[in-house]
Amino acid sequence: MSQLVVRQLLIDLETPVPVRWHEDAFVAAFMNALSMSFPVGEQFFIDSLRRGMKELPPDVQARLAPEVSGFIGQEATHRRIHHLFNQHLQNQGMVNHWAPRALKRIAKVEKLNVRHAVAATAATEHFTATLAHWLLSHPELLANVEPRLRNLWLWHASEESEHRNTAFDIYSALGGNQAWRLHAMRFVSFFLLSDLLRQTVNNLWHEGSLFKWSTWRGAWRFLFAPQGLFRSSFGMWRRYFQADFHPSQDDDSLSRQWLATHQAAYSPVGQSH
Repeated sequence: MSQLVVRQLLIDLETPVPVRWHEDAFVAAFMNALSMSFPVGEQFFIDSLRRGMKELPPDVQARLAPEVSGFIGQEATHRRIHHLFNQHLQNQGMVNHWAPRALKRIAKVEKLNVRHAVAATAATEHFTATLAHWLLSHPELLANVEPRLRNLWLWHASEESEHRNTAFDIYSALGGNQAWRLHAMRFVSFFLLSDLLRQTVNNLWHEGSLFKWSTWRGAWRFLFAPQGLFRSSFGMWRRYFQADFHPSQDDDSLSRQWLATHQAAYSPVGQSH
């Protein structure tokens, strides 16, 4: 069982965030798209684990309760911070098409057995942990970004890596089988990637960079260069399909290092800073 700390991020989100907050138009649009998905997605994760916990025997609930409480606290904080970030985008004319589509799919999943919702949560958590590991492994991507936004993304990435086990363990405790676990990952991967691409393109269109050659040159470099996001993350994503996979097998040293060396960026909830 992991000890998950709920942290208040100490950054200013009253000051407006520009739509093009990164020097590369594609990177800004891509990460803005991710942010647009987070409030809805994280509420689904919270609801899924709460429902899953109710289905477990009392002794298992007691064993997992501290970790799940920390998971819920972290995800609720991510949801709030990205809502504030997204409001700045919306105020500048950006339209979130991803969230309404996601809400329709979530409504369908929630009508199924609770194990399906927890399986989808576990798969998405592995997906986000994979993105988080890549981001923490490539600090140069955010080197020229203003510090408050750099801290936002790296704090979020660190906590995604930190709580990567929780949903998977709830799914296992519910008696979830490997076949549905892998089916959920295929489902999540297809819709997450397609929605991410659609929202990124829409963001670029609104921002005025969709038809610029420099935008797609940057996209190729960001996604498909030897150290690009998709090429260098594929192996970690694929490990989820191994029969003996557990998220704890993935290295979280970069997450622990960032949290240890950036304690001035956050305050643990319930503690003085």
